[in-house]
Amino acid sequence: MTPLRPHRAWMAARTLALATGLAATGCTLAWAQPLAQGSGIYTCIDKNGRKLTADRPIVECLDREQRELSPSGTVRRVVGPTLTEQERAAQEVQRRKEQEERNRIADDRRRDRALLARYPDKAAHDAERANAIAQVEEVSNAAAKRIVDLQAQRKTLDVELEFYRNDPLKAPMALRRQLAENDEGILEQQRFITGQDREKRRVHQRFDIELGQLRRLWAMQHAAPAPGGAPPAADTPPAAAAAGR
Repeated sequence: MTPLRPHRAWMAARTLALATGLAATGCTLAWAQPLAQGSGIYTCIDKNGRKLTADRPIVECLDREQRELSPSGTVRRVVGPTLTEQERAAQEVQRRKEQEERNRIADDRRRDRALLARYPDKAAHDAERANAIAQVEEVSNAAAKRIVDLQAQRKTLDVELEFYRNDPLKAPMALRRQLAENDEGILEQQRFITGQDREKRRVHQRFDIELGQLRRLWAMQHAAPAPGGAPPAADTPPAAAAAGR
């Protein structure tokens, strides 16, 4: 085995000693690596307020920021405190929360832009609401027409049942089945109309929520200064502003 040169042997011994000390404090070997790369100067303020300087990472400042200086005295880099496994896990959780919040804000902005593009003004939003309500009412009207047809059918069945008024149990089974189906059909259409009434309320609620968001977005859009000039004062009606031009 080739013997180490004196300088390299000294560097290896110093690195090993520092690594051993860091391992005793539960830190990684990452702090020891700079020793093999060059002769930096480390400085920090310890927990007692003392300014420490050394030619290696300072064990007393492992829990705080250290500055590595070049031989000319300029700051080569800033070395952050060594984190424990629990601290790194907490830092990662915080980083993920911040990223999720940034993603949420970006999604909200995309939805706002899409909403403004779809509804540039209240007239467009009102027209869309009216169209959605008209579709619901069209389905309700079809159910109401079906009820009218079933009621007309019931009158015909009642005429046939009149022959068995004194003893309805003698009515033919087919007639009694038609009467039961007619009653169930009317009830089903009534339930359907009730469901469409609930759907109509949901549509209005959705558009009301959208309108609240749009009013805020429209106000922000109108408050933004137009390219090439400042907007009219907020308390100046559009007609008066136009007349003043």
